[in-house]
Amino acid sequence: MRCAYCLVGIFCLTLLAGGCVAPERAALSGNTPVNAPVWPPPPAAARVRYIGAVSGPRDLGIAKPLLRQMLDALTGGSDDRFVRPTGVAEHDGVLYVADPGAPALWILDPGRDRFVKVTAAGDAPLVSPVAVAPRQDGAVFVADSGLKAVLLVAVDGSLLRVAAKTGLERPAALAYDPATERLYVVDSARHQVAVYDQGGGVLDRWGHAGSQDGEFNFPTHIAWGEAGTLLVTDALNFRIQAFDSNGRFLWKFGRHGDGSGDFAAPKGVGSDRAGNVLVVDALFDAVQIFARDGSLLLAFGATGSGAGQFWLPAGLFIGARDRIYVADAHNHRVQVFQGGAGGPPLTAGGWSQRPQP
Repeated sequence: MRCAYCLVGIFCLTLLAGGCVAPERAALSGNTPVNAPVWPPPPAAARVRYIGAVSGPRDLGIAKPLLRQMLDALTGGSDDRFVRPTGVAEHDGVLYVADPGAPALWILDPGRDRFVKVTAAGDAPLVSPVAVAPRQDGAVFVADSGLKAVLLVAVDGSLLRVAAKTGLERPAALAYDPATERLYVVDSARHQVAVYDQGGGVLDRWGHAGSQDGEFNFPTHIAWGEAGTLLVTDALNFRIQAFDSNGRFLWKFGRHGDGSGDFAAPKGVGSDRAGNVLVVDALFDAVQIFARDGSLLLAFGATGSGAGQFWLPAGLFIGARDRIYVADAHNHRVQVFQGGAGGPPLTAGGWSQRPQP
């Protein structure tokens, strides 16, 4: 009994020494920090603004539960932080992060002051969670390339079901259609996109190894574009291909190189409200913005660890009102930007800034 009182006393002293004040919330509500980077630089009108960065729950003002604080105080536990985030998405204020470095799925809900770090699906530990796609109800699909499966996880972190597994070799990216309840899975090792129904059954597969239209060379990312278009990063063909929801090839752009508008290591892809296509390039440490015909409109980012700088970025997600989330993998964070700032949407002939090779 005396030991228990001692432990409680130590905990109280630790809290008094360290303070009990909740962490400050990061500036992700739309308020741009003072002197935050913008692109293009002045005197041109800003079209992309840096908003902030999230490296873990504390950056969103999420406090740990009291019991967890007690255990950390007694055991010397440290803050929860991302290790190597590669996939990111946001829905209804909740941030979802796939972190194969942990390995874990993070579900951060600042509106309810709670977070979950999911390290296992049922009895099976996560091996390499690389991509996420939330449902409308807050549950989230997570692709684990090590488990060769896609899991559906509830917002509280519990496993709902295995959403896709049949025929998967290396699931790398996800897109979910709530209207049809279809799940589109990029299988990088099989050079194809597989389509699953809500029960995990295979509805369709399209693509195979090659460089012709509709063929792939290790595709890595997928996202919805305008009017139901699916955008696929065809990584080692150094291009973006667009398809309709049935897999019919529509258009493409991209080329290998080290100049403005080229691709060196294309990764995450997305589309803004104007129909422009944003592509992360891990070797340029930049995000390039293209018109649908492949014309470069703008690029933002540079190599480094400061605000608006990247180190081998990976996933990309574009939320409501063109809020841009970038998984800055080796800086252990997700950076957040506001697109469409200060003027009409970007169009062909817009400003450009050369990526840093």
